[in-house]
Amino acid sequence: MRREGVSYELHHIGIPTEQVRPGERYAESVDMYTSDDFSGPIPIQWHRFGPACRLAEPMRSQPHIAYKVDNLAAAIEGHIVILGPYEPIDDFHVAVINNGGMPIELIETGLSDAEVWNRAGDDSKASLYR
Repeated sequence: MRREGVSYELHHIGIPTEQVRPGERYAESVDMYTSDDFSGPIPIQWHRFGPACRLAEPMRSQPHIAYKVDNLAAAIEGHIVILGPYEPIDDFHVAVINNGGMPIELIETGLSDAEVWNRAGDDSKASLYR
């Protein structure tokens, strides 16, 4: 999909959970646990938040859709940014906007999906989980 000069490609869905899930990674800087589920047609990231989590409320309570974009700066222009831009994984730039109360994650990267998911599970290449 292309909108206002930016290309959008569905990347994953993020879902808040209170359940401990297999393979969780802990991000101390935001008090959040993340696990990946590749069993269906689109990757799901499950996010469990600790009591000290500082992320904006829609991120902690609402599912989000994540899109790869070809120009992150243009994609967030004119929107309320509730997180970022930041680089949680090396060479993987992210911002989250509030779209009518729903968080939308926008990702700019030159990495392949395989590289993204491999780096997400490798603490040495995922600064969020170091």
